[in-house]
Amino acid sequence: MNSPASSFEIGTDGPSLILVGVDGSRTSLRAGAYAAGLARRQGSRLLAVFVRHISASAGLSPGAAAAMSETGQEMADEMAELLVGRVAEIGIRADFESVAGDPFTELTRIATERRADLVVVGTSEQAGHRIIGSLATRLVRAGKWPVLVVP
Repeated sequence: MNSPASSFEIGTDGPSLILVGVDGSRTSLRAGAYAAGLARRQGSRLLAVFVRHISASAGLSPGAAAAMSETGQEMADEMAELLVGRVAEIGIRADFESVAGDPFTELTRIATERRADLVVVGTSEQAGHRIIGSLATRLVRAGKWPVLVVP
């Protein structure tokens, strides 16, 4: 029978990949900073994911959809520059991924595909989410990874 000390695997103590969802909001930027600090302390890789939410109302006009897509891409580019540049300064291995779609669906897909050990998100600042459920609540309820919610 193996003792706990003999069954320990090198490199598996703590998260190897931390996924953080960012959208430019105050709480998501705090989540990004917290995740970066955690990645630095744990020696983990950091994956920042920006999900450009596709609104149902964007389907009303092709011009409006194109403008929203362009604005979303500009925000993603700014987030990538900000996050990847800042974490490189403190010696963290980080990647940035920008996708379009539903935030819950996309974060779940990417966390599963990349085998994230931890998902970090900020709390929702929208009042309606207390009733219908926020992204953080939905991720916790999915029960697939540890989820850290930063206020």
